[in-house]
Amino acid sequence: MSNDRMKSQISEKGGFIAALDQSGGSTPGALKAYGIPETAYSSEEDMFRLIHEMRVRIITAPSFSGEKVIGAILFERTMDGLAKGKPVPAYLWEDRGVVPFLKIDKGLEDEVNGVRLMKPNPGLDALLERAAKLGIYGTKERSVINLPNQEGIAAIVKQQFEIAHQVASHGLVAIIEPEVLVKSPDKKGAEAILHDELLKALNAMPGDYKVMLKVTIPEVADLYEDLSKHPRVERVVALSGGYSLDESCERLKKNHGMIASFSRALLGGLQDGMSDAEFDATLGKTIDRIYDASVNKV
Repeated sequence: MSNDRMKSQISEKGGFIAALDQSGGSTPGALKAYGIPETAYSSEEDMFRLIHEMRVRIITAPSFSGEKVIGAILFERTMDGLAKGKPVPAYLWEDRGVVPFLKIDKGLEDEVNGVRLMKPNPGLDALLERAAKLGIYGTKERSVINLPNQEGIAAIVKQQFEIAHQVASHGLVAIIEPEVLVKSPDKKGAEAILHDELLKALNAMPGDYKVMLKVTIPEVADLYEDLSKHPRVERVVALSGGYSLDESCERLKKNHGMIASFSRALLGGLQDGMSDAEFDATLGKTIDRIYDASVNKV
């Protein structure tokens, strides 16, 4: 797989990154929204098979292509699965022109100092090695910020950049995702601290590799615009964080240098019972809206 072509697509092309990486904990909710109740499956295996079928239906839909969807973030089981008889990462890039990323975090610790750090991940090097062999371009790792606590946010950023360094040692590009909760009692305050901590960490990065940043769409428009121009940043992407598709797109349009990386806002409206034509038409409309908000700013 051509890493240079992937790199230029991710760093320069108009479009957005689809987040198809719901993990075990959020899978029942995703299936329910898709029209598959918990009574439809009796084991975890069944549940993961159904969510894999849903994801394959999305990535094989005609509207899902590199023309507007420049990348897709996968759950580990999706990376290891097949789409039309091919390993998913190879199918995405070779057949759809979509750059594959992998979610690598193993969940969150309990909240301390207003934040939730990532749990330890002892098997990470082995996973990164496997991902690189399968043609994965980069990774995504999520931690959570609830309160504007300087010490907590500094710890989040330190951990994220340490993992990014480990990811880069395998030739992959890390998407650093310190999510400020949409329901934070002081979202604006937390984001101001996060911005400054990210800038400090970017300025102190060793080596010459780049990272990507995935952040909640900020209360202050263009808060992260300067970071999108930082020489160590490949792209800044935004999570939808529970905002509706309408609100996500409206907020995103006001943020220059920021493209979408939506999950819930992308999948809303898709139903298991739809015909393939209906499914593709619904997905295509959503893709067009998210693309527009990523590319056309106000």
